[in-house]
Amino acid sequence: MTSLVIREATPADVPVIARFVRALAEFEKLAHEAVGTEPDFHAAIFGTPQRAGCLIAEWDGEPAAIALYHWTFSTFLAKPGRWLEDLWVEPQFRRRGIAKALFARLAQDTLAEGGGRLAWNVLDWNAPAIATYDAMGAQALKEWITRRLSGDALKSLAVEAT
Repeated sequence: MTSLVIREATPADVPVIARFVRALAEFEKLAHEAVGTEPDFHAAIFGTPQRAGCLIAEWDGEPAAIALYHWTFSTFLAKPGRWLEDLWVEPQFRRRGIAKALFARLAQDTLAEGGGRLAWNVLDWNAPAIATYDAMGAQALKEWITRRLSGDALKSLAVEAT
């Protein structure tokens, strides 16, 4: 008999979190952008102030997946929410319902906190993930375009504030 356990990460999980994030970055062909270190993850998830949270999924006691999230706020709903930043299921554990179980736990926790939304991005070429999200009833917000400032552009704009 197999068992799935989903729990909040502990500081002892930081090496697994860092390893899974690197694996996700490689899968997404973005390994060059994955510069976070174990101390970075520890500070973000377990520091003060806490900047992120992480769920760990274990299959028969073995780390199988993570869901890294942070909190958001909807001005239209006037309620908090969660943004799922990264979800990774190790290849040998896929097709066992682990991703959906992580989403269900995130939804449960979001509602328990009085939240109104759970949101995330997905790469347009990741058809299996998109199919899973569609099957859960997730909406594709095609009218919204994600924009990002980082690196030199972020620094350049910040200089204008001084």
